[in-house]
Amino acid sequence: MTLTIGKAEALILFELLADFHKEPHIVVHDNAERLSLMRLGGVLEKALPEPFLQDYEQIVAVARQQLNEAWGTYDPER
Repeated sequence: MTLTIGKAEALILFELLADFHKEPHIVVHDNAERLSLMRLGGVLEKALPEPFLQDYEQIVAVARQQLNEAWGTYDPER
């Protein structure tokens, strides 16, 4: 299977999943969901050089800004 997403989306997903195995911030219902998320994080880690760059935090901030500008910010009241 091939998934195509933009660089900004990939960076934000990686950031979300990077420490998922240590501190699960996403509610999962079983080990299959947990494993799937962990494996997705691993695939992103192998595909992205940015997490290893010194200015990674700034890169993620720019990606987050790009996505918020393109799609708007999240409003949990909606």
